[in-house]
Amino acid sequence: MAAELDLAVLGHRVRHHRKRHDMTLSELSDLVDRPVPYLSQLENGKVEPKIGLLNALADSLDVGVGELVDPEPPNRRAELELALARAQEDPRYQAFGLPHLKPTAKMGDDVLEHLVTLWKSLPAAESGRSLRAEDRARAANVQLREEMRERNNYFEEIEKIAREALDAIGYPGSGPVSERNITDLAGHFGFKLERARGMPSSARSITDQRNRIIYIPLREEVELRTARSVVLQTLGHYALDHSSTRDFGEYLRQRVESNYFSAATLIPEQPAAELLQRSFDQNDISIEDMKEAFYVSYEMAAHRFTNLATQHLGLPVHFLRCNPDGVVSKAYENDGIDYPCDAEGTVEGMRVSRHWGVRQAWQASQSFLLHYQHTVTDAGDWWCATYIEDASKNPYAISVGTTSELATHFRGGDTIRRVEARSSATAPDPNLIARWEDVAWPSAAQRSHVLTALPPSSREFSPFPGVDLVDVYRFLDRQRPS
Repeated sequence: MAAELDLAVLGHRVRHHRKRHDMTLSELSDLVDRPVPYLSQLENGKVEPKIGLLNALADSLDVGVGELVDPEPPNRRAELELALARAQEDPRYQAFGLPHLKPTAKMGDDVLEHLVTLWKSLPAAESGRSLRAEDRARAANVQLREEMRERNNYFEEIEKIAREALDAIGYPGSGPVSERNITDLAGHFGFKLERARGMPSSARSITDQRNRIIYIPLREEVELRTARSVVLQTLGHYALDHSSTRDFGEYLRQRVESNYFSAATLIPEQPAAELLQRSFDQNDISIEDMKEAFYVSYEMAAHRFTNLATQHLGLPVHFLRCNPDGVVSKAYENDGIDYPCDAEGTVEGMRVSRHWGVRQAWQASQSFLLHYQHTVTDAGDWWCATYIEDASKNPYAISVGTTSELATHFRGGDTIRRVEARSSATAPDPNLIARWEDVAWPSAAQRSHVLTALPPSSREFSPFPGVDLVDVYRFLDRQRPS
């Protein structure tokens, strides 16, 4: 049966019968003893349930198993959604280079009818342009970031699983999660931890699923704070019932969810929300306080702040992780800030303006301190606090902020540092470009991550991808004889 089972149709049939009973995913989760993220994946056709779970679902939804595994869509809406999903898997559709379109509840049946009919009307000839793996990765990343924005980066179902796991091991309810707590959590999910010598440099951890052992590097090779995150990210895959991924989008989602589980465990929601509320009431919010209270890295504390700030404080926020050249490796926003992006909406790999706080911080005279700044852009005024992680090989900056209007709630929100970053103020001197455009020949620096290090050029084609040509031209100008 497994070979013939259409997982996408099965998911639609489960969702159809669940909604027929006015049942939420959380309620179904309680009935079949499976976490909400797993059931969500099942309804989206991403996982294949075992026979026992099929029986439990059928009982809970008051239908026969045969009704669930029927290969026909349960209704016309499901038929249209399946047709659109299968169309987007076709190389001819992918050749258009369009971001993935996921039907939402607000999308009317008439819209789906139009899209499916138009697709079926296209000639069967293969398009000459194929969608590269990199393009698919970028499209999946854009889709996931849009979902995170819609949810204000708050995943209630993962918060619940993390909270229940901490309750099961007797976490006291405040303060850092200890090494003993981590060991107990591993045991709670049926694993034991072992430090091992000679771990491959490309792996953060290795799990022996047969013997239920999670191997992590020796203490002298990785500090406790990092080791805790690695273990919890690994456990997150099991806590959330992740299965082997079949595409980049699913891989990316699982990484985001396991990282979220790790953060929600190391910085539990209730004590973190209480800390933030006290700081909010005193107009003294600082990522550093969360970092110190829960003994985590600044980056994790900043990520966790984006999970909780809008949900608990009503604050829209933005987050950036950039290298010293301003190339973005991670980004999130729900406060309307206008990140640079390519035609597909990808932010990762783009370079932010040299006037933004995340880049200005590198030029500060006291770089070990937080850099506070208000930035005036074409889209509005924003405030941010930037922290520089001066790692030996790969230094980077973490910037967290909000609109200037809401900056009064933050430590450093009253800074007088205000930088003009409107396009009229940041546009490069046309005479500078004219002097050097056909003369300069820079060689791009070696990078460890091609996708983030070689941002798409604003031109149709750049002979020097990854190089900030304006910086090159300014350098050459400084070398000119006076």
